[in-house]
Amino acid sequence: MQNQDYQAGDIVYVFYRNPHTQDVANIQAAAVVNNPEKTDELALFLYETYYPLSTEMAVYTTEEEANQAYEYYYGDASEGVIE
Repeated sequence: MQNQDYQAGDIVYVFYRNPHTQDVANIQAAAVVNNPEKTDELALFLYETYYPLSTEMAVYTTEEEANQAYEYYYGDASEGVIE
């Protein structure tokens, strides 16, 4: 899905790497919001931080899509499931 398909208020799912343990990735819900620094752009709000929404990010519209991608890239999808 391309960025223009997202709207502020959407909830999406991304892979998030633990900054302290780089070999651990989890699936995390994130909110699509208006970028406070560039009001004509969207951003992801995750862990109280804004990330510019770009085509370089792997963003999934459903948790199921994210789990399938996680399983494809990392193996067992149950490790990345949000609880």
